[in-house]
Amino acid sequence: MNQFHFVKSSYSASSGECVEVATNVTGTVAVRDSKQADGPVIRVTATAWAAFAEQAG
Repeated sequence: MNQFHFVKSSYSASSGECVEVATNVTGTVAVRDSKQADGPVIRVTATAWAAFAEQAG
């Protein structure tokens, strides 16, 4: 199993609605809810994440 190193998004620090993102595994981006660290993790390719981030602005 991959060992992701999650970092909390700077955009969600004050709202309480926080996501964490891990980019330490080559070619993969992992996203999870910081309030549910043992909960589900969404894994996408780095290319898909870049496209999402571009569209999200």
